[in-house]
Amino acid sequence: MSDLALVDRFLDMLAAEAGASPNTLAAYRNDLRQAANDLGSDLETASHDALSKLGAKWAGLAASTVARRSSALRRFYRFLVDDGLRSDDPSSALPQPRLQRPLPRVLSEPDVEAIFEAAGNKAASGEPLALRNLALLELLYGSGLRASEVISLPRGAVREGQPFLILSGKGSKERMVPISSRAEAAVKAWLTNVPTSSLWLFPGGRKHISRVRLFQLVREMAADAGMAPERISPHVLRHAFATHLLSGGADLRVLQALLGHADIATTQIYTHVDAARLVKLVNERHPLASRAR
Repeated sequence: MSDLALVDRFLDMLAAEAGASPNTLAAYRNDLRQAANDLGSDLETASHDALSKLGAKWAGLAASTVARRSSALRRFYRFLVDDGLRSDDPSSALPQPRLQRPLPRVLSEPDVEAIFEAAGNKAASGEPLALRNLALLELLYGSGLRASEVISLPRGAVREGQPFLILSGKGSKERMVPISSRAEAAVKAWLTNVPTSSLWLFPGGRKHISRVRLFQLVREMAADAGMAPERISPHVLRHAFATHLLSGGADLRVLQALLGHADIATTQIYTHVDAARLVKLVNERHPLASRAR
């Protein structure tokens, strides 16, 4: 069987059994294609020795890229072994770079207030696009939604008197997220400008607005607030949602559920971002804190 057919079969398995998204499948396909080019031979028959040489070929790549490609190959070879298409798994020869996960960029609460003030002032004019931008901002920061989740919201997603949304996020996993009264009001004001025939809350072109357009709009709102646009993105607003909730005393498990993280380890990065609050908590609440030295 050709590499192309095997990769297609592997991706079909990921979609059916792991619920992988189209973006994830495209990333796997690209990584496997690049690995095959670097090997100069079929993936199916690649030997342990052949894979061991990839580390040198990938020496100029970022550690995150090497780790992602190695991960794609490991999963591919496990699939071949599980399906009886290969008797051995040569993936132990692949490079395993040590990754140090970077801390997310975070906006301070005054930064967020400045963005909301600028967006709110524009929306006060009733101009439709300004109303749309405020609704987007309220959902990104107020509910911690991912960019892909915001842009693909159906027109009737936010209902009056219903303080939550049920979303299908990564891996088609459902989660419930809160909708503040501010977000509900902002969406309601914007909805009067959305055609009743639209399938989407934020229509654009033939479908909904794109991730790229959302990125541009968020940066424009930052510029309106006098902030450097490169400091902000939809994901930075999601990080701000998480960090500010944690600062306010939210439980890490609750935060995990709100963000839709499959693994608590992903959520724990926010404990590093908010280290100052944790030190203060120990100094004020630990039983020994009140004892004289």
